[in-house]
Amino acid sequence: MRLLIIGRLNGELVTASRIAMSRGAAVTQADGIEQGLAVLRVKGADLVMVDVSLSIRTLVAALGDERIRTPVVACGTGTDAKAAVAAIQAGAKEYIPLPPDPELIAAVLEAVVADARAFVWRDPAMERVVKLAEQVARSDASVLITGESGTGKEVLARHVHARSNRASKPFVSVNCAAIPDALLESELFGHEKGAFTGAVARRIGRFEEANGGTLLLDEISEMDVRLQAKLLRALQERVIDRVGGTQPVKVDIRVLATSNRNLAEEARKGTFREDLLYRLNVVNLRLPPLRDRPADVLELAGHFARKYAEANGLAVRPLSAEARHLVTQSLWPGNVRELENTLHRAVLLASGPEIDADAIRSPEGDALTTGAAGAVARAVQVAEAVTRSFVGRSLADVERDLILDTLDHCLGNRTHAAKILGISIRTLRNKLNEYTGAGIPVAEPGHTRALAAYG
Repeated sequence: MRLLIIGRLNGELVTASRIAMSRGAAVTQADGIEQGLAVLRVKGADLVMVDVSLSIRTLVAALGDERIRTPVVACGTGTDAKAAVAAIQAGAKEYIPLPPDPELIAAVLEAVVADARAFVWRDPAMERVVKLAEQVARSDASVLITGESGTGKEVLARHVHARSNRASKPFVSVNCAAIPDALLESELFGHEKGAFTGAVARRIGRFEEANGGTLLLDEISEMDVRLQAKLLRALQERVIDRVGGTQPVKVDIRVLATSNRNLAEEARKGTFREDLLYRLNVVNLRLPPLRDRPADVLELAGHFARKYAEANGLAVRPLSAEARHLVTQSLWPGNVRELENTLHRAVLLASGPEIDADAIRSPEGDALTTGAAGAVARAVQVAEAVTRSFVGRSLADVERDLILDTLDHCLGNRTHAAKILGISIRTLRNKLNEYTGAGIPVAEPGHTRALAAYG
């Protein structure tokens, strides 16, 4: 656990620092915002505690601009309620009153370390996967975790890290699908000052931030093929080159990767390097979909019901017999993620001493349908809605909106968008040039974001 404290270490902050160190945190201190940002660029951190008298809004904005995803907690005198509210509004995740309460600081540190990701399973199909994961956890072998979207691949990756010899070192996750191609290289390997427009200072990448620990490359199938070559060298030689750098940097990391695609098939298509696949796939952990883990459904449903009751300050209520039957009969095409969202909603909608079947609803408020009939009903509803949206529109308009919606969904990642659309990147680029050059009106706010990301 790496803690950065920003502010003068006078009195209460000194005490807070000592409490954190007594709980096993490695503490670094910076006097002001600029110095704190410099520490984050060079060393990284799992949590930032900042004096509420400093400009938290400036800090949070700078972290966002530089894509540093470290949570910020504000600290200040307990009587200053206005400062506490202002800190939360500025982007702080929590407010810790000073003088510090040892148990409160311990709870904050524990929450960051736990990262709110409990690993829950009971089904024999999951037991086999978990047993294999724990068997290989203490090695430094690369592990490829595959499975449908929402099955819990990142949760399993964190479990592997927690059972490894690197458990006390950083666990750093990078979502390769959420970061545009032009920025992903800098995100992974870091950059030197002036390497490109906006590179105002040297910044370490995720490889260096994970040094000594574990790096998770989430949805690695979405990484551009050109960047895969540089990644392969880093994995083979444990040496990286910062963007704009002249000196190689040695790193000591264990690499895990996840994908919801068949990477062997992607390699045959030429969209994923075969040699990189061999390097990553020393051990493959395949997570079965939730529909193939029936014993996990009730266990997870009970866990989520407790979690969201506590999070919302509500009494913990059990699921009724009818609700239990309903959740076990559903197909859960969105897997664990869909089940979690459904139970969160059910906790808020339930009104009696139990969570009854009437509270188990879809996001649109409809009753949850089950089994094959439910899957067919949902498919028909979606198809009808899509068909109605096409009526009265030209083919060119429909094609434009589909392309821009997909690009927006991929956060500007053209490679990912082209794969989803089933077209080449060149075709996608030509279409986007056509739209921007012809000044075609863009109706949806997301389309503006897509074109801006493209431009």
